[in-house]
Amino acid sequence: MILINLLPHREARRQERKRAFFSALGLAALVGAGIVILWFGVLQQMTSAQESRNRFLAEEIKKLEEQIKDVATLKAEIEALKARQKAVEDLQTDRNVPVYLLDELVKQTPEGIYLTSVKQNGNIVTIGGMSQTNERVSEMLRNTAYSSPWLERPELVEIKAVTLGKDREARRLFDFSMRVSIKRPQAPAGAASAANAASAPKAKPAKVS
Repeated sequence: MILINLLPHREARRQERKRAFFSALGLAALVGAGIVILWFGVLQQMTSAQESRNRFLAEEIKKLEEQIKDVATLKAEIEALKARQKAVEDLQTDRNVPVYLLDELVKQTPEGIYLTSVKQNGNIVTIGGMSQTNERVSEMLRNTAYSSPWLERPELVEIKAVTLGKDREARRLFDFSMRVSIKRPQAPAGAASAANAASAPKAKPAKVS
């Protein structure tokens, strides 16, 4: 017995292929949606982690800013203390300046010169005296210029010859005046306290030989 298939087999195959295509397309769409959802979840997790790091960094930055403010405040306090200390040291030095000045004049005045006047106006000291020779005045200028830690920039204002005494006892001397500036050297340790403890020294002028 011969069986004949009268159904439209080509149409059936076409429908089958369509179903297979749409099934594959749906599966691909599901896979794509799953990948998108997974990637979105990963991005959300990464974003959350980055936001957490940003918050941590912001908190640490705030802490650092507070520490910086504290350091700046400490620096300002230290600078203020240094300024006060310097002011106290300057006052201490200024109080001891007459002591150091008289002591330096005794040290730097050569033999053959005696001083008749010492006047201070701020940092400028005007000195008057009598000398046996011009060379001794020059020596005093050199001493105050190069050998004194407290005196600098000596300047000869005037020098003139005068005669003291009469007849055989007459002596020819040189009356001079000079200016020097007072500087602030680094006083050795204990110098200020020693100067405070000691009374003002009595400067003995060099006598004319």
